[in-house]
Amino acid sequence: MIDPSTPEHLASADDLRIAVMRLARRMRLERVDGDVSDGQLSVLFVLAKHGPQTLGSLSDIDRVSAPSMTRTVNALVDAGLVSRSAAPDDGRKVLIDLTDSGTRIVDTTRERRAAWFDTHLAGLSPEDRRTLLEAAPIIRALADS
Repeated sequence: MIDPSTPEHLASADDLRIAVMRLARRMRLERVDGDVSDGQLSVLFVLAKHGPQTLGSLSDIDRVSAPSMTRTVNALVDAGLVSRSAAPDDGRKVLIDLTDSGTRIVDTTRERRAAWFDTHLAGLSPEDRRTLLEAAPIIRALADS
């Protein structure tokens, strides 16, 4: 076990951080619509996973300011990828939801990313694949923190 205060640990942690960032950047390249920004695509994926959301909840989930989320959602509405509607339980609340076009972008992007990832995982040794699968919950917890 490496002592967390040693230069070796710091270099290892830095290597891991850089590797995770580079992998995320590489995965972002596997997308359908080049006109949709990373922030907009993130909102589409949140809506696909969690269903209709308010602007406030989208801001919280993506950890951005309300004005920033408003701009993002406005652009998605203008592009026809999301719609706004009154919440059924409270007409004062506005819910943001995917349109069919937004759903197609999410589905196709997800398929492209899965195909790229599966292809590259298949090139790894069984031991490396097992190590990555065992690390997945830890990486997910870090990402969700």
